[in-house]
Amino acid sequence: MSRVLPGSRPTAGGPEPATGAMSLFGQMRRLARHSAIYGLGAIVSRFIAVLLLPLYTRYLTPADYGAVETLLALSAVLVTLLRGGISTAFFRFWFDSPDQSHRRVVLRTSFWYTMTAATCGLAAGWIFADWISDALFGTTDRTWLVRAVFVALWAQMNFEQLTSVFRVEERSIAFVTASLVNIAITIGATVFFVVSLEWGATGLVVGNFTGTLCVYAALLFYRREQLGLQFDWRLYKAMEKFGLPLVPSGLFLWVVNFVDRLLLVKLASTRDVGLYSIGIRLSSAITLLFVAFRTAWPAFAYSIDDDREARSTYAYVLTYLLLIACWVALGLGLLAPWIVRLLTTPKFYDASTVVAPLAFGSALFAGYVVVAIGVGRSRRTQFNWVVTGVGAVVNVGLNLILIPPYGMMGAAIATVAAYAVMFVGMTWRAQHIYPVPYQWRRVVTLGAVAVSLVVIGNTLSVPLAGAIALTAVYPLALLPFGFYLPAERRRLRMLLARAI
Repeated sequence: MSRVLPGSRPTAGGPEPATGAMSLFGQMRRLARHSAIYGLGAIVSRFIAVLLLPLYTRYLTPADYGAVETLLALSAVLVTLLRGGISTAFFRFWFDSPDQSHRRVVLRTSFWYTMTAATCGLAAGWIFADWISDALFGTTDRTWLVRAVFVALWAQMNFEQLTSVFRVEERSIAFVTASLVNIAITIGATVFFVVSLEWGATGLVVGNFTGTLCVYAALLFYRREQLGLQFDWRLYKAMEKFGLPLVPSGLFLWVVNFVDRLLLVKLASTRDVGLYSIGIRLSSAITLLFVAFRTAWPAFAYSIDDDREARSTYAYVLTYLLLIACWVALGLGLLAPWIVRLLTTPKFYDASTVVAPLAFGSALFAGYVVVAIGVGRSRRTQFNWVVTGVGAVVNVGLNLILIPPYGMMGAAIATVAAYAVMFVGMTWRAQHIYPVPYQWRRVVTLGAVAVSLVVIGNTLSVPLAGAIALTAVYPLALLPFGFYLPAERRRLRMLLARAI
């Protein structure tokens, strides 16, 4: 493992990547490479989802599609509960030792817990499918759709557990390959069940879990030598102590992510919900970037053994991730009016107003995930739920206050505020447990400049060329504020010289 060498000269913005530059830049390249590969899989998945929309809208009624979305939302909550935090603990405990026998026990314990929990969930869903269908839809006609969703839940939990092994092994290409094969099978199966057999909403769900089950079966065969009838109760208790407090935290995050739409329906109108949903979809470009990073981040962060190297690396990751995230948020915020006009009709044009705050909210959440790693590294996750719980309370409270007078903009402001509270709260918590020399002056600078450029562009109602220019100038706009370190300025001059 490479090391950050001693003797790096400190600066106002944090440790200078001078003598330890190769080590630090090597770590950054490693994280960027895996994030890019994971991002490729996410892009293909989103692209295929868009291509299949004509199929869904032709063979499914809006009620069918709504029923599927409702059950998938329920499934997301149940997956969080059933996992019990073991999926997160798996990443932390895998890197406790490089010994293969230790890692095999971690894998087997996680595998059998996940298998048992998912099977219990499937059994309960199958037995109570009539009751669930009646409770959600006022009819038992959706019973088989409910059962199909619980099979999909079982497949998802077990598939993600085995593909997590590729992530801790940092085999991002193998992970994406498994994901793409899953997508390819899913497309064929969905067309067959929805179009040929005319199974409607149930066919859509069956088609989706068919691909997952096929690839999962292949992974079971591939991992057969690592899997076995072994379950370490002492290890399981330690993993639950780490992971169980993350369950309520995950539920509070669900509240932050989805409660705004529920309250918009009650406090504003369905029109506001529709416009707000378009704004969320347009700001999802930054979410796509973040999904790629979040897939690579746990294995990367825990794989750094040396604490000094880890602290230095985490500091730079936060700065560079927020630099990219704020740049993307800036571009989305300035270009939103033209993107909306390109993709929608006039009745949806107002959706552009919420894109900027939602995009910057996603950037804050990306920062939250980075700083939270210190708590995970120290295995002191017991109070993570307090931070996310406060964020959820702030989100709900501000939605109730701001939606009546400001509509969907009030919901967007509430979301940004909730993410800001979570970011600040988790930073305070993590810094008391695992101090990291984050480059706060640089972080504040890059955020303030990005927000200022959005405000300037929107206040002046700049034309398309002006919006593009303001977005492109962002890295240069940071120069007068002393954002860049000497080594970074040298690299920028080299890149500019090559470009010219």
